[in-house]
Amino acid sequence: MSAVSLDGRVAIVTGAGRSLGRAYALALAAAGAAVVVNDVDAEAPAAVVAEIEGAGGRAVASVGPVGPAETADHLVADAVATFGRLDVLVANAGVLRDRVLWKMGDDDFDAVVATHLRGTFTTGRAAAIRMKEQGEGGRIVVIGSPAGQYGSFGQTNYAAVKAGLVAMARTWSLELARDGITANAVIPIALSPMTATIPAYAEAYERFLAGEPIPHELRHDKGLGSPDDVAPLVVWLASSDSAEVTGQAIGIGGDRLTLFSHPEVVEIGYADGGWSAEGIGAAWRDRFAAKAQHSGPPSRRES
Repeated sequence: MSAVSLDGRVAIVTGAGRSLGRAYALALAAAGAAVVVNDVDAEAPAAVVAEIEGAGGRAVASVGPVGPAETADHLVADAVATFGRLDVLVANAGVLRDRVLWKMGDDDFDAVVATHLRGTFTTGRAAAIRMKEQGEGGRIVVIGSPAGQYGSFGQTNYAAVKAGLVAMARTWSLELARDGITANAVIPIALSPMTATIPAYAEAYERFLAGEPIPHELRHDKGLGSPDDVAPLVVWLASSDSAEVTGQAIGIGGDRLTLFSHPEVVEIGYADGGWSAEGIGAAWRDRFAAKAQHSGPPSRRES
């Protein structure tokens, strides 16, 4: 049982049939929340519900593809019909369609946008409407990615939607503040089917599945752990303990907890009457170039 109590709270977790979503659902239930477990096929969420109930918790499966408004409305309806209310949304569902830009098809792009971005929008909207009607506040947690913070080779679609989700959470934190509803983004770094597609981590993922402990250099130096390492942050953000925390992007993985900055201006220049192309070039060389920021995660940048 978690020391942070979610007794009496009701949570929806999308994409909760496996991996990170499953870890979130199990941890929320262990902390006392009743959980609506969503996934696109019936077998996976049913298994998670059985785990939760077997441990003495409360849960119900809600099957459907995240994206359409009908699915979002159905999720909220299931929460209210089964448990009487809704307090927490964890918008986790996602897919990958990795391709470099010149090989990425329209369908590859649209599938990722539909699930991650539209799916979070529709579920967030439905959840916010219900929470506002209840008048007792609420918690919305969206799931971002380091790809959305730094960019990621071969992931135009995925990086774009994950960056968009952080902006979405920050916008919701402004719009929902009066109603006591917080909105935050979790940036997980965990061994999962998604990280297994990264060649540098493929072997580590196979070792993890085989039951081997995650090496210290991954947990500490890379901040890469298991899905269970991420779940406590979701539990905390779902609780009353985090009532004053909103509009934040918080990373967690392995032994590392990270707070990401909001975008901020790093240099400003002025030219009376406006800028010429030549003047911009000179200003870039003289003032801006030294403060230009690099793409990609810090571990991959040249010193």
